[in-house]
Amino acid sequence: MQWSKVRQTGKALPFWKILGVAGVVGVAATGIVVARAERRRRSYTPEEIKDRLRARHAEIQDS
Repeated sequence: MQWSKVRQTGKALPFWKILGVAGVVGVAATGIVVARAERRRRSYTPEEIKDRLRARHAEIQDS
């Protein structure tokens, strides 16, 4: 079957459209997850980060 005939009948296009939309949705979802994680990470003050690192270090030393 020639590409021009497939394109005219519209049988192959829905698959590519669905695949393209799924890709766009996946990229958008990944961006949202990354933005949330970044926002959560930046919400800590430097003192809170130091305290958390010291607590994690103490946990490791106790094990």
